[in-house]
Amino acid sequence: MSHQIAGYAAAALESLTPEQVDFLQRLPKAELHAHLNGSIPLPLLQELASEHLASDPTADPTAIRASIAQLAAGVPLDALGDFFGLFPAIYALTSTPAALARAAHGVLAHFLDGPAPQAAYLELRSGPRATPAMTRRAYVEAVLAEVERYPPERAALIVSLDRRMSADVAAECIEIAVSLRKAGRRVVGVDLCGDPTVGATVAA
Repeated sequence: MSHQIAGYAAAALESLTPEQVDFLQRLPKAELHAHLNGSIPLPLLQELASEHLASDPTADPTAIRASIAQLAAGVPLDALGDFFGLFPAIYALTSTPAALARAAHGVLAHFLDGPAPQAAYLELRSGPRATPAMTRRAYVEAVLAEVERYPPERAALIVSLDRRMSADVAAECIEIAVSLRKAGRRVVGVDLCGDPTVGATVAA
């Protein structure tokens, strides 16, 4: 599965010689902040969307199809909030342990596998979400199961706290991260994330 390169990144890529592109592709790279739901390869998102719409009669097909179509066409990133509106539809597609695991697997494979991997080391980040199908701990464990298919020097997980979370939910997420880390699982950090124009910073 490949990602389409567009916009400023495409223009920058076109300015390079084939030798420079080859050098950059072979250069070992570390990705230390890859947002799980923001990095799912488009073909996999389309598969998840089709399956979700077929299995969930309460799903909003208009919103999901519109978001997938916008991603396929390319998202203009002229303002800070341009991308955040797409996340609710993407979150709907990763609301079960099985779908979430497939998404994590696809992101990890895109970055780390193949003849020209995008990164030699990846720190995947995601905010634990509770859904009717899973708890926040089950969310983290589903992602960790995919991360830990790779050796420690290739992949790890950062647990994200969305700034819209209540203090109680943020504390729960931190407890999950700490307890899993103490149990020897591959959690390497906690970060603060989310749309800075919505909500407030989590209370101390």
